[in-house]
Amino acid sequence: MTSLDIQISVEAENWPSEDELLVLTSRVLNPAVDFLKAEEKQPFPKTPTELSLVFTDDASIREINAEWREKDTPTNVLSFPAYPLEPGGMPGPMLGDIVIAHETVEREALDLDKSFEDHLTHLLVHGFLHLFGYDHTDTEEAEEMEGLETRILAKLGLSDPYAGQEPL
Repeated sequence: MTSLDIQISVEAENWPSEDELLVLTSRVLNPAVDFLKAEEKQPFPKTPTELSLVFTDDASIREINAEWREKDTPTNVLSFPAYPLEPGGMPGPMLGDIVIAHETVEREALDLDKSFEDHLTHLLVHGFLHLFGYDHTDTEEAEEMEGLETRILAKLGLSDPYAGQEPL
């Protein structure tokens, strides 16, 4: 039984279809759930937890970022937990929302010399961990979160996106 009920909304051009994004996000996030359950002993409800994914553009994410974080600039990914959750806590029936901007993901993928899909995969995992209470506001938190990201991405066949960098 899957642990996630993924809801997709495409609100900008250049994204694949909702069906294609559902396949991609399921391929990324269901193994992330399995990893958290097995490796981190993350509890999950018996019924699937709903997760909303919004695929948008720089203009839209800039407005959201300005409104909710007081940062008037586009960003790659924003996460909005439905309920406050500490790492290791039991999620509720709605996990939250992840919003991703196409132009920023594309620009960063080019800068990092990665495929768009690989970078999107990393950002999905990153945003997903935020919904579970993980953060990178200080070095200790960043090391924990980045370590989880790296281990989940390795399970998905991707290399460490933080290799050679200091924690965020």
